[in-house]
Amino acid sequence: MQEAESKTVRGRGRPARPPEEAREAAVQAATWLLLHEGYAATTMEAVARHAGMAKKSLYHYAANREELVALVVRGWTDAFLPAMARDAAAPGEVLPLLKEILQAMVARVLTADAVGLFRLLCTEFPARADLLAVYQRNGIERGTALLADWLARQAARGHLLVRDAPELAGLLLAMVIAEPLRQMALGQLAPVPAWDAAPRVDAALRLLGGQAFSVAGASAPRGS
Repeated sequence: MQEAESKTVRGRGRPARPPEEAREAAVQAATWLLLHEGYAATTMEAVARHAGMAKKSLYHYAANREELVALVVRGWTDAFLPAMARDAAAPGEVLPLLKEILQAMVARVLTADAVGLFRLLCTEFPARADLLAVYQRNGIERGTALLADWLARQAARGHLLVRDAPELAGLLLAMVIAEPLRQMALGQLAPVPAWDAAPRVDAALRLLGGQAFSVAGASAPRGS
């Protein structure tokens, strides 16, 4: 018993946390500091102190402040992966699965903390360009790429006709996420879960399915 207890105690008698729990504590601490005290205050020392861990332990998860922010944003896009792991077995399953994916994306990237980080990026502060690059790479670009990959897989299975999966993914996310995010950043719309994204997701899918409108007598656009 005594030997078992000794394996769970480190340093000054504090219980050792599992790696995933410690990583999540670091992410939560970095998020809180970014939103409440700003980027300049989100130092490695401050994050370690706020997370209740030694600074050297924090370096197991991030080498610097930029990597900490990347952990925060990448954690949001990691939340999309379970929904995107499923492929349609038939064409009729594509839109229902796509709805689940878009709802999963909305549920994470339109929360109060995600909107708060976007609002921070809309202000001027030192190193804003660095933070914006991290946000773009780990958030917007990764989320779009993940959705594009799912769309391309459905096309490869013969369930979907799409010329440019990355372009379609970008358009879908612009319809479903970009405009609500802008309104939330301006305080015109409450973040999820207070805001119900389902009607907007449904409207985007109706448009994608050719059910939203039609132009009588019109020919197909050039290049289609």
